[in-house]
Amino acid sequence: MAQVARPYRLWHKDMRHSSGTPAERARRSRPAETGAAGRIEASDAVVEAPVARALGAAGSVVLAVSGGRDSMALLRAAVNVVRAPLAAVATFDHGTGAAATAAVELVSAVCRAYDVPCVTARAPAGTPPTEAAWRLARWRFLRAAAARRGARVVTAHTRDDQLETLIIRILRHAGARGLAGLDADGGVVRPWLAVHRAAVADYAARHGVAYVDDPSNESRAFLRNRVRLDLLPALLRARPALAAELLQVGQCAAKWRREVEHHVAAAHRARVEADGLSIAASELAHYDEAALAIIWPVLAARMGLALDRRGMARLAEFTLRGRPGGEIQLSGGVAVQRSTFSFVLRRRGEARRPGRAQPPISR
Repeated sequence: MAQVARPYRLWHKDMRHSSGTPAERARRSRPAETGAAGRIEASDAVVEAPVARALGAAGSVVLAVSGGRDSMALLRAAVNVVRAPLAAVATFDHGTGAAATAAVELVSAVCRAYDVPCVTARAPAGTPPTEAAWRLARWRFLRAAAARRGARVVTAHTRDDQLETLIIRILRHAGARGLAGLDADGGVVRPWLAVHRAAVADYAARHGVAYVDDPSNESRAFLRNRVRLDLLPALLRARPALAAELLQVGQCAAKWRREVEHHVAAAHRARVEADGLSIAASELAHYDEAALAIIWPVLAARMGLALDRRGMARLAEFTLRGRPGGEIQLSGGVAVQRSTFSFVLRRRGEARRPGRAQPPISR
């Protein structure tokens, strides 16, 4: 029988197992029981042990599973080593074509075979075809899925993803907060940040993990792909120690970021609501522009807003010089308003003209 050409590849260890429905393929790749004590095979410990530790400490979790190799390996590992039921698996169709749709179908089928709840969503019509827009839509979905279940999001990011992220942040002139890369708290659990991508690939191959290989991962139209395929290999050929050096920078930046976040949480009261955040103007009155550029990103993160350098600079300047009744717009669809007593951040479409608002209460 003639095979239908696909614009993507569905990978499985034993291609004889690629026949049948997605659910049938998933059942054939279901992980073997490891015994009542949940013992981890020595050959798999490098991949499964971090998952067992991180998810065991995280409580209720939602796995972010794209259908690609690394996230499908995470799903397999989690089902194999975590005793408590997963709150859900969440998978997002970016609407980029057949591969994205096939990935969602595969994730759904594997979840049915594992008897794990699966929630899906698709990028809204009109979403710009950019990495930033897809990331924003995906994370809105993931955070909402976790919030509805009182859970934390778990991702399959690896050491290699962290290294690529650090390169990208450097290219974008990130400060210390940005140079933490993926090693940030924010309610997201990343058990594999110290695990090499090659170890995850080996684990997936050993256990016949089915996944969809999206051809867009090889497209140099996207910055992360150019970094992964071209820039990072060239840098490592020129300086083999660079990976370890950059990861050390990331660890130092992550430590600094956590200390700053602890200080801001202890020192400043803010009101976080469904539509934004407010903080008393008096809380920020004694800071200069440099300090405000450190404090505002921590506050903005409480409403899920990541400030870029330009946004930090504009917000710091507005804090020092803005007058009651004034307003500025930030990227990400956020309006910042100054009232008599407060600074108020709201997403566009939710902003209201400020009046004589009362100071915000404690969190």
